[in-house]
Amino acid sequence: MQAVEKQRIVWSEGEMGLVNMRNSQIKSDDPEQTLINKQARLEFSLFKDDRLILGIWTILGAMIRFSNLEAKPPWADEWATLVFSLGNSFLSIPLDRAIDFATLMQPLQLPEALQISGVISNLLTESTHPPVYFVLTHLWLKLLPGSGIVSVALARLLSVLFGVAGIVVIFGLTKQITNSRLCAHFAAILLAFSPYGVYLAQEVRHYTFAILLVMASVYCLSLAVRQIETKQELSYTTVLTWVFVNSLGVATHYFFALGLVIQVFILVSYLWQDIQQSTFSLRAASPWRSIAIAIIGTISGCLVWLWTWLQIPENQLTDWTKQSISWGWEILEPVGRILGWLTTMIMLLPIEGTPQWLTIISATIVLGLLVWLIIQGIGYWRQTAQQSIKQDLTREITFSYVALALVIILAIAYFGDRDLTLAARFQFFYFPLFVIFVAAILARSWQTGTKAEQRLVLAIIAIAFCGSLTVVINYGYQKPDRADLVVPVVAEAQSLQPDVPVVMAIVHKHHEQTGEMMSIAWEWLRKIDPQIPQPLVMLLHKKPDTPGQEITQKFARQLQTLPRPLNVWVVNFSAPTDLEAQGCQADLAYKRKVAGYRFRLYHCE
Repeated sequence: MQAVEKQRIVWSEGEMGLVNMRNSQIKSDDPEQTLINKQARLEFSLFKDDRLILGIWTILGAMIRFSNLEAKPPWADEWATLVFSLGNSFLSIPLDRAIDFATLMQPLQLPEALQISGVISNLLTESTHPPVYFVLTHLWLKLLPGSGIVSVALARLLSVLFGVAGIVVIFGLTKQITNSRLCAHFAAILLAFSPYGVYLAQEVRHYTFAILLVMASVYCLSLAVRQIETKQELSYTTVLTWVFVNSLGVATHYFFALGLVIQVFILVSYLWQDIQQSTFSLRAASPWRSIAIAIIGTISGCLVWLWTWLQIPENQLTDWTKQSISWGWEILEPVGRILGWLTTMIMLLPIEGTPQWLTIISATIVLGLLVWLIIQGIGYWRQTAQQSIKQDLTREITFSYVALALVIILAIAYFGDRDLTLAARFQFFYFPLFVIFVAAILARSWQTGTKAEQRLVLAIIAIAFCGSLTVVINYGYQKPDRADLVVPVVAEAQSLQPDVPVVMAIVHKHHEQTGEMMSIAWEWLRKIDPQIPQPLVMLLHKKPDTPGQEITQKFARQLQTLPRPLNVWVVNFSAPTDLEAQGCQADLAYKRKVAGYRFRLYHCE
C-alpha cells in the first residue's frame, strides 16, 4: 500500500504552516485522511494573506453599515437609549396637556454637562435594561461636539463600530473552534453581509456590543473545552477574562444569561464523559478546578443584577411579550418565526414595501437556497459524525449552542408566559454561533462539493450581500414605528387647512408612547416645510388600573381648553375617543394604519 505522510494545519502568529505529526502507514483511501489532505491543499492556496483578505471583508461590511445611517426614522426603543444615555428623563415631559415639539424633544437636547450618575439612576428607575451600553453611549456622545437635538446618525455610529469589530472577532473565534482558515473567512464574509447583523448595527441599541461579548465568552469556552480534552489547567488569565466578559454581558443585556445557561449544559456533557471515563478531578492541575472558579466568579458577578431582573416580569414595558399560544395553526407560529429569523441571519431579498410579484420571487429564491443549505447541513452532520478530528469543535460547540438556544426559546414560548420569538433582536445571543455553523457547512461544500455546489455557495454569499443592501435601502427589516409614513399624511391634511390648529393625541402608558410621538416630531422637523405650522402633542397618561372612560373624560376636558375650529389626530388611541360628543366629525379620507401607528383625523368645528 502506498505510504503517505499524515499532516495537520497549525497556525502561529496568524500564519499557516504545514508540520509533520508523525510518519505512519495509512491506506490512501482513508476518508478522514483524504479530507485532511484536501483541506490542507485548498487552505494553503486560498486566502494566503489573512489580514489582507479579512480587511476586505471588514471594509465591505463597514461600508454597508455606514450607508444611510440616518435614513430610517428612529423608533421608540432607540429614543429610550438616547434619552437615558444623555442622562435625561422622560418624566420631564408634561402629560395630560397640549405641548409643542420643542417641549416633547427636550430630553433629546445635549446637556451642557453629561453625568453618568444621571444615566444609571434614570435608567434603573424608568426602564428594564442594565446600564453598561447606556454608559458607553453616554461616553461616546461626550466625545462628539454639538448642541441641540442629539444626532441620530452619530449615535448609531457606535453600534456600527461594534458591528464592524464583530467581523474581525468572528474570524478569530471561528479559527479557534474549527481550526480552519477557510471556514473562518466564510464566517467573516457571512457576518459582513448578514442582513440581520446590518439591521442590528444600524440601531441605537446594545445588541452589536452584546454579540461581541457572546463571541468573547464562547472563545473562553472553546479554550476550556480544549483543556478538558488535554487534561490541562485553564490559565488564570483566561478564567478572569471569562468571568469579566460574562459579568459584563449580563450587565449589557439580561438575555446574555441564556447563553451562559447553554455553556453550562455543554460543560456538563464533558463533565459526564470524564466521570464515565474516571478522569474527573478537582486537583490543582485539573481543568475542572479552573472551570469551577470561572462558574463561581460568573455567578457572583451576575447576582448583582438579580434584584433588578426580578422586577421586570410585572413591568408594563415587557407586557407585549406575554403570549398565550392556543392549539391549532397558531401553535406553529413560534417555529415559523424562528426559521424566519435564522434565514435572515444569512440571506434576504426585498420583501417589505415591494410589489407582490417581487416579494414572491424573493421568497422563492431564498427558500430554494435554504432547502439546499439544509440538505448540505445534513450531509455535513453525517460526515463529521464518522470522523474524529479533535481539532474541530464545530459540532461540540456551535451546533450544540444553537440547538440548545432554540430549545430554550421554544420552551419559554410554549410552556412559559413569554414569547421571545416575537422579536428578531432577542435572537442575538446565538446569532454568531449560527453564522459559524453555516460557515462550516459552506466550507465543506466548497472543499468537497462539485462545481455546481461551489456555485451555490457563491450564490448564497451573493444573496447575503444583496440582503444587506436590502436592509440598508429599507426593503427588509423596516423599523417597527414608521413615522415616515405618518408625517406626510398629517402634513397633507394640514396644508388644506393651514389656519386651523392641529393636535395629535395618544394614550400614554410609558415612555414607548412618548417615543412614538418623538419619531413623528423628528420626521416633521427634518422633512416638512417650516412654513406649515407644527402640530401640538397630547400625552394622556393611563395607569394600569385606570378605566378607559377616565381617559375619555380627561381628553374631553383638555380639548375644551383649545380654540375652535380644531383638527384632532388620534394616534394609537387605546381608549374610547367619544369625539362626536365634542362636536367633532371623523374625516373618512384620513384614516390610516401603518407599521407602529393607527391614526385618524377629526374636524372639531
